Amino acid sequence: MLLSQNDPFRDFDQMFRRMAGRNDDINGMAMDAYRRGSNVWVHIDLPGVLADAVDISVERSVLTIEAQRDWERKEGDQMYLLERPRGRFRRQVHLGESLDPEGIEAAFSDGVLTLRIPISERAKPRKITIGTEPSAIEAESIDVGTESEADAGV
Repeated sequence: MLLSQNDPFRDFDQMFRRMAGRNDDINGMAMDAYRRGSNVWVHIDLPGVLADAVDISVERSVLTIEAQRDWERKEGDQMYLLERPRGRFRRQVHLGESLDPEGIEAAFSDGVLTLRIPISERAKPRKITIGTEPSAIEAESIDVGTESEADAGV
């Protein structure tokens, strides 16, 4: 697996929010991820978030994206709807060993964070040639012999 969620309670949280009549994403970070060629592309919606309010890190193959979206109410504001999530948001995904965390690139445009995660060289398919000489592969022979005296009960 290339990417996997690192939040075991996410499904429960979403279920309880749906039961309460809320359709918003629990963490305010809707994400798409797909493989195209030798890269995995990740797009995360962060509307209303400034680029300098986004923090991306990788530690032990766990990619963490954190963002801050705030809106300050002014005295006298009369609120009619409060549907947009605000505050600190965090999303973690586990990068499978077939991905190269050292080569991750990030861009932020129009409220969408885009990450390009390269597939590691060792995970890419490669052609193995077959040698024509029998000595191309050397193997050590092991003499298994016969049953030892200790095993025979002597």
